[in-house]
Amino acid sequence: MCGITGWIDWRNDLTGQASVLVDMTETMALRGPDASGTWLSRHCALGHRRLSVMDPANGAQPMTRTKNDADYTIVYNGELYNAPELRRELEQRGYSFSTNCDTEVLLVSYIEWGRACLDRLNGIFAFAVWNSEEQSLFLARDRLGVKPLFYAERGGLFAFGSEPKAILAHPGFPAEIDREGMAELFVIGPARTPGHGVYKHFAELKPGHFMIVDTSGVSIRTYWKLESRPHEEDVEATAARIRELLLDTVERQLISDVPVCTLLSGGLDSSALTAIAVQYYNRTGQGIIDTYSVDYVDNDKHFKANVFQPNSDAPWIQRMVDVLGTRHHNISFDTPELVDSLLDAMRARDMPGMADVDGSLYLFCREIKKGATVALSGEAADEIFGGYPWFHREESLNADTFPWSLSAGIRTDLLNKDTADWLRPRDYLDERYRQALEEVPYLPGETGTVRRMREMSYLNITRFMPTLLDRKDRMSMAVGLEVRVPYCDHRLVEYVWNVPWEIKTAGDREKGILRKALKDLLPEDVLTRKKSPYPKTHNPNYLAATRAWVQRILDDSSSPVLQFLDANYLRRLVSPESTTMDLPWFGQLMSGPQLFAYIGQMDAWLREYKVSIR
Repeated sequence: MCGITGWIDWRNDLTGQASVLVDMTETMALRGPDASGTWLSRHCALGHRRLSVMDPANGAQPMTRTKNDADYTIVYNGELYNAPELRRELEQRGYSFSTNCDTEVLLVSYIEWGRACLDRLNGIFAFAVWNSEEQSLFLARDRLGVKPLFYAERGGLFAFGSEPKAILAHPGFPAEIDREGMAELFVIGPARTPGHGVYKHFAELKPGHFMIVDTSGVSIRTYWKLESRPHEEDVEATAARIRELLLDTVERQLISDVPVCTLLSGGLDSSALTAIAVQYYNRTGQGIIDTYSVDYVDNDKHFKANVFQPNSDAPWIQRMVDVLGTRHHNISFDTPELVDSLLDAMRARDMPGMADVDGSLYLFCREIKKGATVALSGEAADEIFGGYPWFHREESLNADTFPWSLSAGIRTDLLNKDTADWLRPRDYLDERYRQALEEVPYLPGETGTVRRMREMSYLNITRFMPTLLDRKDRMSMAVGLEVRVPYCDHRLVEYVWNVPWEIKTAGDREKGILRKALKDLLPEDVLTRKKSPYPKTHNPNYLAATRAWVQRILDDSSSPVLQFLDANYLRRLVSPESTTMDLPWFGQLMSGPQLFAYIGQMDAWLREYKVSIR
């Protein structure tokens, strides 16, 4: 994986602005620690930081090829899992290749097929191609948005980057935020409305979209979206097809020129990927696969089961390690490390995020990077197969809002009157929810439960899943680790999207059809294990630390976040006598301690990024 950036200015000659391009490119040195490259022309500048995964000796970017007197220059972040097939087809069409990397395959695919190349790609990607003859920049993002691509327009300039920090390094794009951006942070956050860049003048190219920038302006088009169609197969055929797709996907994603591992929690999703990987390694003679898990010091003493976390992972991880014979690494963190990671996590996102849920993943990935460069993760299976508790609880299904934000009022109550009048948080939340529902592609005649489960699936795939994909990308790439997400293969997503709810819950179980598809791959007790999310710390010291952080903010009148908050209400909330809420205010894991950490990250972000409110 890599980091890409660049900008276009039609009014000025950019060939003398190499230092600006270098500054933008170097903000992403952590994403691409292995190499750096820049390219300048009169009106277009492109920068790249490289994490070498395929053909490390070659494939330097920006990469240029010429056809019919036109130069095509690419910067690319991602992996193409069908690059060998594309390469063979292009060779049959008369092209030759000088590298074994997928960058050259992607560039030649664009030269040959133009925009239509996107329909042929199987992978995760964000890329930009400059056409010297047409004087145009083509940018595209993968179907599910696994890889990020931000852009900004201001004062005749167009800039883009894998992360906001790359654009913020350009002097034409200061860190500013307006009402809508603040509403995203206080009301929607740590999620984001699709396409929203939070910073003023910023946006994010939506998944499944491409854009063209030329002298006539900026145009954006959709090339992929979820489409509803009748599902004809029965339960047995559906399970067989899901298994076939998953096996093909995982085996494609195990191909790498650098060490590969899997993230193993002992749950259904990660155990399945690991089992498939072990089978593939055994069949191809690649030896023992490494697995990694995360936990927290003294979590065994403090863990308390609840509806969102019914059991701890440790015994189940050991069960799978014993069955599969992997080389396992258990990574454990203590509270001080977790607290210290909160600022690193904020910097990786360039804004407040999922607090210690982010920070622990950052620390976890940092440890994995010591032994591997590529990891496979079970992310996204719950959104696609309907595994979260809110798919199965009446209060969530009937809530008429995003089911992962049922306690959004806790955050809005924190706002002072002026901020609440400015942001109108409940109206903003309702507007974004209605906007999401208006996009749902229903089948004719869908009503009642069938219609509602279609909506729930759409909300989770297009609104909740991007939050976790953002998290996975930023925290892993902040330490130069590439994480692949097989459940996001677009073929699997397209197929499961149209599987009726009664088949998805075959056997009257959440993700029942996936369990059926994995029959005989996993032990029966693991196959039927109740879902448990990514682990978080239950140590009371973490609550004490985040509470103390907020107390310090309250005691410092210069704290920038205080201008938005009801300080008296916040003081009552962080007082030792306060009973902090145990149920999540976002997702499954973010409760009281995470709310305090989110406020702390917000204050640090406003200070460190010198954010102006416009």
